Amino acid sequence: MTLPLGEAIRRAFEQRILSGALKPGVRLPTEQEIMAEFGCSRMTVSKALTALAGAGLIERRKRAGTFVARPRVHSMVLEVPDLAALVAARGQTYRFRLDRRERAVASEGHLAGQQVLHLTGVHFADGTAMAFEDRTVSLAAVPEIAAADLAAEAPGTWLLHHVPWTEADTRITAVATSSAEARLLDVAEGGPCLCVERRTWRGDAPVTSVRQLFVAGSYELLAHFGPGGAA
Repeated sequence: MTLPLGEAIRRAFEQRILSGALKPGVRLPTEQEIMAEFGCSRMTVSKALTALAGAGLIERRKRAGTFVARPRVHSMVLEVPDLAALVAARGQTYRFRLDRRERAVASEGHLAGQQVLHLTGVHFADGTAMAFEDRTVSLAAVPEIAAADLAAEAPGTWLLHHVPWTEADTRITAVATSSAEARLLDVAEGGPCLCVERRTWRGDAPVTSVRQLFVAGSYELLAHFGPGGAA
């Protein structure tokens, strides 16, 4: 049976994307070019692209064009994720850029009054900024982090490899980027981001407090709940 042209276009580009022929971040041909390739109307092409966008395979950016969507990183809500491992698991190249590192006395939160190491930096996947991180680490609980090479290994990854945690709080919100955050993430000021704030302890000792700001579409938090929980 001959497929309708719109479905044929959708399947053709789906196959190119899933096979890797069209890689994440690559710009698709223009609608006019697709019309010429398949001999169809703009409306037919638009319907096919809408279906691909609905499946999360492409991103349609106003005045910029249509691009293959970058894979989203997934983690469970109740886990403390290793972003380096999650990005690598999706077949992407991970990098962390350490922008700020200084000793300070925490003025608020569960680390208030403690000597801490204050760190900020940006996480990248395939060279594209995916998250800004602002972290404080208790030097009383983790004195060895003072000598750690956190430019070579991201702070969160280092902590997961060296400091077992026993308790964690996580707060998730949707926020708009400030001008400074937008510059670091190379997005428009006021653009939407997922904000994850987390505090961890080892026994009664607070370990770290972190705020991570994820570019829209770069990260997902997943949770599965079974029967028997309270309504």
